[in-house]
Amino acid sequence: MSSRTRTAGTDGPFAVDPFDRGAVAAVGLITLFVVALATAQLTAAKVIALPLPVALPVVGPEITLPGAALAYALTFLASDCYAELYGRRATQVVVNVAFLANFLVLALVWSTLAAPGVNPEVSAAFETALAPATGVVAGSLLAYVVSQNWDVFVFHAIRERTGERLLWLRNIASTATSQLLDTAIFVGVAFYAAPVLLGTGEPFEPSLLLALGLGQYLLKLAIAVLDTPIVYLVVGAVRE
Repeated sequence: MSSRTRTAGTDGPFAVDPFDRGAVAAVGLITLFVVALATAQLTAAKVIALPLPVALPVVGPEITLPGAALAYALTFLASDCYAELYGRRATQVVVNVAFLANFLVLALVWSTLAAPGVNPEVSAAFETALAPATGVVAGSLLAYVVSQNWDVFVFHAIRERTGERLLWLRNIASTATSQLLDTAIFVGVAFYAAPVLLGTGEPFEPSLLLALGLGQYLLKLAIAVLDTPIVYLVVGAVRE
């Protein structure tokens, strides 16, 4: 047995310093990413409406979006911080392992829903709240795997040309383009393709799809801009 094998269980990222900022940040960002992703998976079925101070063309007087929007936006904040600090390959591992974790979340939810409940009313309420619609699941999974990998690709394509400069540019550009992909895929699959191909309900009219997608994207774009100072704070705190 090699020395590397013998010490693999005891060295770890905290072996030298349990308060090492790099190690703590890595664990914290991965935890934030996974928690936000799991929360997004569980809250995607609820559609919420955010009133606007003025009605926007196409969108109207309110933004309609899945309840998972804020939680999902946090995954891009976490992945961009992680990408800046630990590199492309490490971030792709996090993104794709977390994608597989989505299926574990779904399996645990479905197994709990399938188990017999003591109180029928509680069981019915639980199923109403947590039972994921087929179209929503298909849309969210496909949107996730495409948009998150695109986010990592764009972030590092810009970083290769700018070095450590212009963090704001790669954070906003990568998130803005990946959120556009995410919104288009999720809305298109969940509310049009899945109903048409799988018979999971009535497909939305094109005008409603456009309003739903545009409203979601505008909110996500605003979050991408507003979270840029947080990315600078996290990266700066770790690199000091």
